[in-house]
Amino acid sequence: MSIEEPKCFARRCVHFRGVKQDQDREDTERVTCDAFPDGIPNDIAYGDNPHDKPVEGDGGIRYERAG
Repeated sequence: MSIEEPKCFARRCVHFRGVKQDQDREDTERVTCDAFPDGIPNDIAYGDNPHDKPVEGDGGIRYERAG
């Protein structure tokens, strides 16, 4: 099973950590980053939120383009 390419990956965010397989369900994958280690919210990963402003639960970590 594959998932759509996350926009945060396409924007080359330095905090993006990749896809994590859910340990409880083999058919479930989550995209993760430093701000959201348990799964990036869909509006950031796949929607129109570029995460350049604070989002509840992000721990102060926001989008930062990789060099």
